[in-house]
Amino acid sequence: MHTAAPQLLELFGYWQFAVCLFAGLGLLGIWWHIGRRQDDFGQVWLALSVFCWSVSGLLEAYYGYQSSSADLGTQGDMAIGLSAGRSILSLFNSLFILLALPWFRNLPTWLQPLVKNRFWPLIIGLPFLFSLLPTVSGLFSGRTSGFIGELDVYYALLTLAFLTVVLWTSFNKRRLPILAWLSVICTLVTILAQAYKFTDDVTSLLLFSAIFKTNLIMLFFALALSWVKELSEAAVLPGEQKLSLALLKGVDATTHKNYRRIRLSGLTSFKAPVEANLSPAAYELLHTFVERRLREDPAGGWLEIKPKQGSRGERQYDINDHNQIKRLVTNIADGIYGKGHWTKELHFDPLRSALFESSASQDRRIRLAIPGERVSLK
Repeated sequence: MHTAAPQLLELFGYWQFAVCLFAGLGLLGIWWHIGRRQDDFGQVWLALSVFCWSVSGLLEAYYGYQSSSADLGTQGDMAIGLSAGRSILSLFNSLFILLALPWFRNLPTWLQPLVKNRFWPLIIGLPFLFSLLPTVSGLFSGRTSGFIGELDVYYALLTLAFLTVVLWTSFNKRRLPILAWLSVICTLVTILAQAYKFTDDVTSLLLFSAIFKTNLIMLFFALALSWVKELSEAAVLPGEQKLSLALLKGVDATTHKNYRRIRLSGLTSFKAPVEANLSPAAYELLHTFVERRLREDPAGGWLEIKPKQGSRGERQYDINDHNQIKRLVTNIADGIYGKGHWTKELHFDPLRSALFESSASQDRRIRLAIPGERVSLK
């Protein structure tokens, strides 16, 4: 069993204990002030994962302090206990990170069926038990070397693969590409630190362990702050009395190409008016909404959606199906937030509620929610 000098291990342990304890409390603070109100427990699981590092640091500091005055035989037994304790805490750290993944809002489409599955705790729990039980057994038997002693490494690599994909997607969708690339760099450093567990260079292991843990903690905070940024950008309040809409159509003086745009003023997440280019179909539908809102009395302006059971021989309806509204709002959201950079819960649904309202007394009736005096055609 190879260990670092007791003084170095003690110093590293106290550093890890203090820094990770502070970081874990900081993540819990973000959850208490913001995540708790959003019914989001992702920060809690991430905080628990960081607390595992804090306890591991305390364990290493204790071993470094005790081994400095112990004989060789006692040092060997303590080293086995330290290795097993590290592995157990590393396994719990990985488990808590995996439990946090379902709370991420920007999961890759191909990964959602797996992570959002109700059996996700079972999927990650079985490998966890498969790794934990032999490690605990090795702790009591005094043999934790070899494959059993490094089971936490394999579970950590599995966790790292999931976490890297999710971090990349989260930062990229929130238009933070630098942070996305930093998450990849952090992954490479973490893999290097895990590789040092198979070598005798314990000093380098402690160095890279300190680097990757610091980097990953900073990424956790960057992730939390990017989530707050996303919440603030998505703050479109239904019923906002300052929202104005202008529908624009003309020829661009520079490119000499026809354009069709919507200009929205008063969105709480943007200080200046924002514009979005519209497809011909989306423009024509929105033009119908605007025109009807302008010419009808304040109680009118309703458009009727064709019933699903309607036949071809029936009369013409203003809107052929609900998907036309969905495509229109999607077009506007793509133009405002960027294609692929918005979510249904935080952007699409609030934007739709701010722009359109359904009739409470008549089925299949919908109109522009913005009053006629704040709507214009240009």
